[in-house]
Amino acid sequence: MTAGGTGSGPQGAAAALQRLRALCLALPEVIERISHGEPTWFVRRTFVTFADHHHDDRLAFWCAAPPGVQEELVAAAPERFFRPPYVGTRGWVGVRLDVPVDWDEIAELVTDAYRTVAPRKLVALLDRARS
Repeated sequence: MTAGGTGSGPQGAAAALQRLRALCLALPEVIERISHGEPTWFVRRTFVTFADHHHDDRLAFWCAAPPGVQEELVAAAPERFFRPPYVGTRGWVGVRLDVPVDWDEIAELVTDAYRTVAPRKLVALLDRARS
């Protein structure tokens, strides 16, 4: 476990953003651009968005998730996971970054979000690269 809270101040937010950005941009054909005032990562469609106190007091990110995952994570660890506004109704999960963070788990969540949104061709490319 690579735990470590990122903190909630500007330096914590910058560190969390840097780590999240590296995870997202390591995936095939991902681009980053600002959407709704926040850094957001796309693979044709959005799969992760940073949320630096966006509509609440949390430093977090929101990501696409396979069916049922949001409910499972929120029920198991509500201090770390939440249903984000707007996209929560589509099964997306909010992941807090202002609490102790397991970056290995975050990497898995980001990869799962990518797999949920990416075209099959790119998922296959990811699978080949990781074998």
